[in-house]
Amino acid sequence: MPVGTLSTPGMPDAGGTRLDDGRTVFIKTRPDPTRRTTTCVGVQRRVADAGFPCARPLTDATYVDGHAVHAEEWRPGGEMLRGDGPAIAERSAQLFAELTAITARIELPPPLPNPEWVHWDHAGPGIWPSNPRHDTRPGADDLPGELVKVAARARARLTIADEGPRVLGHADWEAQNLRWSTEGIHTVYDWDSIAWLPEAALVGAASGSFASAEIPTLAPVDSSEAFIAAYEDARRRRFTVEERQVAWAASLWPALHNARAEILWCQPAVALAEILAQGEERLHRAHA
Repeated sequence: MPVGTLSTPGMPDAGGTRLDDGRTVFIKTRPDPTRRTTTCVGVQRRVADAGFPCARPLTDATYVDGHAVHAEEWRPGGEMLRGDGPAIAERSAQLFAELTAITARIELPPPLPNPEWVHWDHAGPGIWPSNPRHDTRPGADDLPGELVKVAARARARLTIADEGPRVLGHADWEAQNLRWSTEGIHTVYDWDSIAWLPEAALVGAASGSFASAEIPTLAPVDSSEAFIAAYEDARRRRFTVEERQVAWAASLWPALHNARAEILWCQPAVALAEILAQGEERLHRAHA
């Protein structure tokens, strides 16, 4: 989960609730004034029905005082696949392609607004989408100029693009949200982070964030390149030039969100350092 984002019950490695019949389940609750959780839970259920490894929802989302509540299976076990090299990128991308082949066919109401770490198309006046927790922090209006420039260029490229049709997809594709076993993928978590975006944008965001474990970062450029190529191979189609540029621009946005939060919440500048080191190269590939 990105820096500065509140966690919710039912995330990886959290405890469950034992029912009278002996089952252990998660009862998840989180603020959701726009009721986007209804679609997120619907996607999760359909993904589970398709045989993809994830916790199956046991209830629909209900709403109490602006909070969404639902129950889902408990799927403990597995290990994070750590590393940011091209081989790890390719393995992660192949799984992302398998999942997106399912989610892209699902027809449900768009879960808007998209999660803020992929919400470059917001209608607000600033570069980043509105977030009361961030916007009122000291320094919110005085971020490093180089960070602001990278964010502005990436967002401009994404918002002017002919992005193509939008699909539903997982928008928080980080190592910390995946658990693996010796036989392959064991469980994918964080279905609250379903977004409605062009496929290339979803792939780009994942190509930048796939290596993030406990501390979000930005993967190396060559690993993002390997991720995008492996995804194309798995989906058996090549992105157009425009789609590739969108993917590279989108690869920056989660890290930009995290870099801003690092500054505002006085956390180690992990994502910021990578943005400053890689930003120009990624923007060049995005034709931004």
